Amino acid sequence: MKNNIKTILDKHINTIQYLSEEIDTIEKIANIIINALKHGNKVLIAGNGGSAADAQHFAGELVCKFQKERKALPAIALNTNTSVLTAIGNDYSFEEIFSRQIEALSKSGDVFLGISTSGNSLNIIKALKIAKRLGCQTIGFTGKTGGKMQEDCDILFKVNSQDTPRIQEVHILVIHILCELIEENLFNE
Repeated sequence: MKNNIKTILDKHINTIQYLSEEIDTIEKIANIIINALKHGNKVLIAGNGGSAADAQHFAGELVCKFQKERKALPAIALNTNTSVLTAIGNDYSFEEIFSRQIEALSKSGDVFLGISTSGNSLNIIKALKIAKRLGCQTIGFTGKTGGKMQEDCDILFKVNSQDTPRIQEVHILVIHILCELIEENLFNE
């Protein structure tokens, strides 16, 4: 068992180490979000499974607080309203659960962040297409290949791994980095 734990930790460390090569990408993402929030826009976030948890986590940190006492920031995790999700899934399809919400809730200048470890989640891809069409900035978080969603992202953060747990671990680290940068920039005293 100890060998398995060491192997998992080594994989995690190896995946995290490459992040220093992605500083420019993380900074660009932070600037897109900060600029949108400064101009009265909101952040819409979506994912499936573990990525849905990451979307909720990010929205929670923005609406509540990360580390600073400050005013709430407008952010919505699109995977949280079960009545909306099941109505859209039933009346249309699972592929439309996020794009319908983007159509209803977004305006030009908002940010949509789609999270998919494979980059091929059809409901995320459809949401990115609608968001782009409506004038939102589109950001994707994914794994090594970027998948099909990269075509519809203004900026794409790819984790240098094809291992879902390692990808998700890096996604949450980058979400925390973004939260810290957002708070420092918008609420610097």
